[in-house]
Amino acid sequence: MTDNQRFSKATNKPKWGATQRQAWLDKQSIKRSYKEDVLSKIEKCTNDFTVTQYGALTFDPSRYPLYVLKSKDWQENKPTVLVTGGVHGYETSGVQGALRFVHSSAAHYSKEFNIIVAPCISPWGYETINRWNPYCVDPNRSFYQQSPSDEAAALMHMLTQLETPLLAHIDLHETTDTDNSEFMPALDARDAKETVLSEIPDGFYLVGDLQNPCTEFQHAIIQGVAKITHIAPADEHGCIIGASLSQPGVINYPTQKLGLCSGFSDAKYATTTEVYPDSPLVNDENCILAQVAAVEAALDFILAEGCAVK
Repeated sequence: MTDNQRFSKATNKPKWGATQRQAWLDKQSIKRSYKEDVLSKIEKCTNDFTVTQYGALTFDPSRYPLYVLKSKDWQENKPTVLVTGGVHGYETSGVQGALRFVHSSAAHYSKEFNIIVAPCISPWGYETINRWNPYCVDPNRSFYQQSPSDEAAALMHMLTQLETPLLAHIDLHETTDTDNSEFMPALDARDAKETVLSEIPDGFYLVGDLQNPCTEFQHAIIQGVAKITHIAPADEHGCIIGASLSQPGVINYPTQKLGLCSGFSDAKYATTTEVYPDSPLVNDENCILAQVAAVEAALDFILAEGCAVK
């Protein structure tokens, strides 16, 4: 098994065309409410944050507006940080963790940082509990120019219009049992390949950037999250999901090359969190708190480095 990817080989089956993609879409159904779970909480953030619609999914624009929250005490001499959640809509604690950060400690950190939070980048995926968007596209492999993903393209366009360089970007994710049981098999079918699956790690871990690993930054986040939940151990090969550990609880991917959300922003400090919600050692609240702890530990590290407003 090679680093940074799960080994796969082609099969003699054809790749999905329009018919197969439509058949997959026809099987999907609404399982929870973006309006009730997400938009209702965004509406309560207006004391300390400006809420702006930055787009909508073309699949159903009225049902899936896209919102970003910006700290009101915005100052040009402050560094800017971005927190993203729900790039993969089914990863619940990423969405709810971003919102909890806004409702709990973001106002405190906004004294030192300009804060941007995009809590639910893939609302259709949130409602249908899916990794892909309605067109069988993975938004978290689509952060590049002329993106095939509405979700990725809208976020990138919003940040381009903002014309503000990012000091840090924390992208909140989960690794779930359904990655192996449902989503990887679907990917193999779509792309006509066969993947040797990696063991799903039991615990929290981070994905850093192979080109900009930010070793001390990642370590500080792991230390902060370890106070809330357990950190994923390496498997028998010394890996997590097929990638060698760079340090306990941390692996590195070529984030820009793979089109990952954490790689498009060119932030000095960037990371992707991975919570394991299916562990018998955690519950939903613990997963949300782990995401918040990751964001707070990241910002505390930057403050300790003296990178905030002078």
